[in-house]
Amino acid sequence: MKQRKIPMRMCVGCREMKPKRELLRVVRSPEGEISFDLTGRKPGRGAYVCRSVECLNQAIKKKQLERAFSAPVSESVRESLASQMPQLPPPAEENGDE
Repeated sequence: MKQRKIPMRMCVGCREMKPKRELLRVVRSPEGEISFDLTGRKPGRGAYVCRSVECLNQAIKKKQLERAFSAPVSESVRESLASQMPQLPPPAEENGDE
């Protein structure tokens, strides 16, 4: 059976390339609302970040999220994302035949 290609994305915090499933998508909706996208299907501009608070803080500190969204990220949104991070479910395991 043919090996499937694993999509890779770069974390905006640590700037490391990782499999897409290991990262969290942060999305800015067309209405301007910034939130986590657990399904990966929300409409809007997305940026990927590792599942660690350190990477999220680094992305905020270096203004990488603001660059990715081409819009300012308010302090309340930053606090909201940081408080939601520990409560997020772990990444879904793939059921592959290996």
